[in-house]
Amino acid sequence: MHELVLSGGRVIDPETGHDGVADIAVSQGRIAAIGGHLGPAERTISVDGLVVAPGFIDLHAHGQCIAADRMQAFDGVTTSLELELGVWPVARWYDEQVDAGRVLNYGASTGWVFARIAAMTSQQTESSIAGMGRAMQDRRWADEVASPAETADIVARARAGLDQGGLGIGFPNAYAPGAGLKEISELCSLAASTDAPTFTHIAYMSNVDPLSSVEAYTRLIGLAGSTGAHMHICHFNSTSLQDVERAAELVRNAQAQGLKVTVEAYPYGTGSTVVGAVFFSDPAFPERTGTRYDAVESLASGHRFADREELLAAQDEDPGALVLWHFLDTAANARHRDLLDISVLFPGGAIASDAVPWLLPDGSTYEGDAWPLPEDAVSHPRSSGTFTRFLREWVRERQAISLVEGLRKCSLIPAQLLEASTPGMLRKGRLQVGCDADIVCFDFDRLTDRADFRNPNRASEGVRHLLVGGASVISEGALVRDARPGRPVRRPSAA
Repeated sequence: MHELVLSGGRVIDPETGHDGVADIAVSQGRIAAIGGHLGPAERTISVDGLVVAPGFIDLHAHGQCIAADRMQAFDGVTTSLELELGVWPVARWYDEQVDAGRVLNYGASTGWVFARIAAMTSQQTESSIAGMGRAMQDRRWADEVASPAETADIVARARAGLDQGGLGIGFPNAYAPGAGLKEISELCSLAASTDAPTFTHIAYMSNVDPLSSVEAYTRLIGLAGSTGAHMHICHFNSTSLQDVERAAELVRNAQAQGLKVTVEAYPYGTGSTVVGAVFFSDPAFPERTGTRYDAVESLASGHRFADREELLAAQDEDPGALVLWHFLDTAANARHRDLLDISVLFPGGAIASDAVPWLLPDGSTYEGDAWPLPEDAVSHPRSSGTFTRFLREWVRERQAISLVEGLRKCSLIPAQLLEASTPGMLRKGRLQVGCDADIVCFDFDRLTDRADFRNPNRASEGVRHLLVGGASVISEGALVRDARPGRPVRRPSAA
């Protein structure tokens, strides 16, 4: 007697390529059997006409709370990871998630930038994108090379984070451009010694030399070769800007030589970050990025900045405030749409949202329990619709890649990026006997994102059932309000 049977769906396993109608039996949080007519069960859910696939794994999600989990559940996500920024101390963060109770599976890397803030300043900051922004009020950690003693402290803190179960090392290098390469290379060697990936926001973002995106990618590839580290590139689309063709050529060449360099991208031409980011204050920002200051928009108010002086004033007032940055005009510019395609469709690349927290009109982060989310809560629409947007536009409508390949980019490839040092990921991103019962069932013909920049808090449609560890989070298209089945994803070295 199985606990649950999903009956009659189109079962797709992106690892084996299986694609056919079958039942899936679930017991004790794992897939117990796959086949036809699997016999009696305590509960049977008919999924006739639906695609049954591994739940999506988001490598790059900054929300990390119940409200963010719920919105991502409707986007097909079953595992939400904070890997670019990471957290520190790692053990404390995992304990806090257990206490909070999470809807989705969760995990984090050890946060280099937070270790750097702690080692180089007296600031106490939370492990969040806003916390990093607020720490920019004392910019020594961002602008200066660490002393030998400080470097040793930073490396020790990162090592402790890995020992506590961190999923790798997060390197938001662009937010600490003063960091020396000796420090970063030591940390990459540490990651290589433990088979832990690094997750990098490249050091520079610019279409022109010096300090161009191409220079930053060349540096990152050099670190992969000289240290043996797995260097994963976050948001390949936004950091490449208009040089993504050359960036993609460099990455392909590095991979052909056997270097561990991987990429992720989200299907939008607009990014989001803190207004205090150093690249906004560069006097040559328009020339270097190919955008004007009015491409930068306050997330909370929708106000677009008129000039550098207004942006600098906003940095002084609240450097942790979130903004949108419209770096590509994909609605009106065909060339920009082609550039986005290069990053989104990069062979072997993952889809990852870079989802940011939900804000209220006063700029505070919403972490409440209301569903639907408050009408005035705002975020980037990628926080709601990344995976459904990708599958709708690139797979169903444009048929740029097959459904099996699209699902690989959303589930299997993210799992494979982590499984060398986190063996538990071998049970995710796949629909096979013994794998975790993290499963999404969706109506492929109706699957769509609904969020846009005017209405970002509209949940995606088409996901009819979502299971996390065999427990229903979405049932018949509706949220199960009291569901808290999320479990930690953690390296086995955790204490």
